[in-house]
Amino acid sequence: MRLKLVLIASLLAAVVGAGASIAISLGVLASLRPLSSPGFLVLSTYTLPVAAIILASIFVYRHTARRRKLQALLTAMLAILLSLVLIFLASLLTRAPLNPQPLTKPRNAG
Repeated sequence: MRLKLVLIASLLAAVVGAGASIAISLGVLASLRPLSSPGFLVLSTYTLPVAAIILASIFVYRHTARRRKLQALLTAMLAILLSLVLIFLASLLTRAPLNPQPLTKPRNAG
């Protein structure tokens, strides 16, 4: 089994797919007002990681001689796991504070 190929392909697929999804959500969607109807950008945040994982699995399938299906499945599963970890870490690092402090003191009505 070509374990290096599986690891490198799944890591590259996770970084490209999840990285593109994170970049779109942080760069483009964060600057827009809240979306009432999901558009192409929101849909692309879901399809880019899936496309990267499928391409990495096909690449591993085509470049191995034995146990092709097993290695392609292993690549897909590892890339999915790594993508989820990257997206989870990005959401933890970029989240807003739970109790933001007000900028000005409220006026007492009285």
